[in-house]
Amino acid sequence: MSSDAQTVTITLLDKQYQISCDPQEREELIESARMLNQNMLKIRQSGGVIGLERIAIIAGLNVAHDMVKSQNSGATSELVASGIERLRDKIDTAIQNLKPPLAG
Repeated sequence: MSSDAQTVTITLLDKQYQISCDPQEREELIESARMLNQNMLKIRQSGGVIGLERIAIIAGLNVAHDMVKSQNSGATSELVASGIERLRDKIDTAIQNLKPPLAG
């Protein structure tokens, strides 16, 4: 963290927290806190989890799970793109093999 770090106030479950961050990360921190707060509110409102610490842990697990799913789907997308590229190469080769040789 740079020496020009700022203090940002975030709110989670009606409690305010002072967090220090680099100025260029401020908006991302605020958006992250907003998303985490929404997740924690949803967990608290479900009534299945009691206690700030437990709600925070479940919310953290939810966020981590979403990240893992996103990373896995990215890896799947790369595999699909790679497969499509191989198919395109095979089709190009097959088309080239179908063309009659040029008369010279």
